[in-house]
Amino acid sequence: MTFGTTDAALPATGTQYRLERGDAAAVVASLGGGLRSYTVAGTQLVETYADGSIPPSAAGILLAPWANRIAGARWQLDGEEQQLDITEPKLQNAIHGLLRNTGYSLAESTADSVLLSAEIFPQHGYPFHLIHEVRYGLDADGGLRVRQGLRNLGTRSAPFALGAHPFLRLGEVPSEDLVLKVDAGTRLSTDAALIPNGQVPAEGIDDLRSGKRVGDLDLDAAFADLTLRDGLYRHRLSAPDGRSVQLWADPEFGYVHVFVTDKFPGRDCAVALEPMTAPANCFNSGEGLRWLEPGAGFSAEWGIQADL
Repeated sequence: MTFGTTDAALPATGTQYRLERGDAAAVVASLGGGLRSYTVAGTQLVETYADGSIPPSAAGILLAPWANRIAGARWQLDGEEQQLDITEPKLQNAIHGLLRNTGYSLAESTADSVLLSAEIFPQHGYPFHLIHEVRYGLDADGGLRVRQGLRNLGTRSAPFALGAHPFLRLGEVPSEDLVLKVDAGTRLSTDAALIPNGQVPAEGIDDLRSGKRVGDLDLDAAFADLTLRDGLYRHRLSAPDGRSVQLWADPEFGYVHVFVTDKFPGRDCAVALEPMTAPANCFNSGEGLRWLEPGAGFSAEWGIQADL
C-alpha cells in the first residue's frame, strides 16, 4: 500500500488558516482548532509558539465537551460509572475535553473568517456523538470574534460544557508587568487536584475587580459571579503605558479561569484567560452543566479586543 505525498509536510499543528482585515491578522491551526496568533497593527495579542510544537500549556485550543478537569477522570451516568482517559497523570484527572489532539476540518473560509468543525465520537467515558463547530472572524475594527457551537448527532441527551484556552499578552510588554482586572465576586476554591470544592468571596489578592499586577499572582483558579457590562463579561489586561487588551464573552460564559504560569516557553510569565460555560468537574458537581437533546444545537461567543 502506498500513500500520497505532498511537496511539503504539514507542521505538527496541521493546516494553518490566516485571516486578515485592515491591520488585524490571525492564524488558526487545525490542531485543536487553536488560535496561534492574533495581531493588530503588528502588536501580538496572544501567546504563540512554533509550527512544529504542540500547543504549550494548551495555548489557544478549544475545549469540548467539557472545560478544565473531570476529577479522577470518572463520573456517573444513570447510575453507571463512566471512565475517561486520564490525560493529566500528575493529578489523575481528565483535562481539557476530548478534542485537544484532534484535527479540525475546514467547512468554509473567507479572507477574514474561517469555519472549522470536529466530531466527538462515542467512546469509553463519553458515549455520545456530537460535532463541535467554531467560526473565527475579524471585525471591521480589528477585533477577533469566536463563535463556538455544539450539535448533538446522537439519539440521547448529552451533557456538555464549552470553553477555550487563550493566553493574552500585549506585544513585548512583560506579562508580569500587566495589570489584570476581572469583575468577579467569587473564586472557586479547590482541593489538591485542582477540583472545585466550594466558592469563597474574591477578597485580598484574589479580588481582581480593582486590578492586580500579574507578577504578584499565583493563580490556577476559576472565578464566578461575573459582572455584565453592556451585555458582556469583560476581563482586561493593561500595560503601564495605557494600552490594554481584553477578553470579552457573552452571558453563556458565566465562568472565567485564570492561569498564571512561569513555564510558557520563551516567556518569564504568561497568563491565560479562559471563558467557560461551566467550571471544572461539572459532570460530577452539575454546576453550570447543560444537556443537549438529540438534534439540538448550542452556541456561544467570545472574543479579544485591544485598545492600542
